[in-house]
Amino acid sequence: MRILPLTLAALVLAVPVTAAETPAKVTVALANFSFTPADLHLHAGHPVTIHFVNNGSGGHDFTAADFFAAATMDAANRARVGGTKGRISLGKGESSDVTLVPRAGTYKAHCSHFMHSSLGMTGKVIVD
Repeated sequence: MRILPLTLAALVLAVPVTAAETPAKVTVALANFSFTPADLHLHAGHPVTIHFVNNGSGGHDFTAADFFAAATMDAANRARVGGTKGRISLGKGESSDVTLVPRAGTYKAHCSHFMHSSLGMTGKVIVD
């Protein structure tokens, strides 16, 4: 009878414990009238930390309200994207990280500053 509890304990100790999935890291550079990459490819259901960096000569933002609304994220990250605004705003030389779990879909992104999207500051977030 004592063998069964010892066998079960040995099995429990032999099974590896899986930690929470470590987020992948990607960088999105905002510059004068462009995003790099213009099309950001992510994997649905897998956590990712997006590092936004403004390399431009002035302020820019990354606005993708539908993408951010569909993603799962904690309250601190939700606050970074302006809640329902779905926007990361950065001054010259600033950066910000957002960790989230994206949902499948194709989402439009743009800079909401006056005329920036008309001058080519647009892109897509493609999650498959």
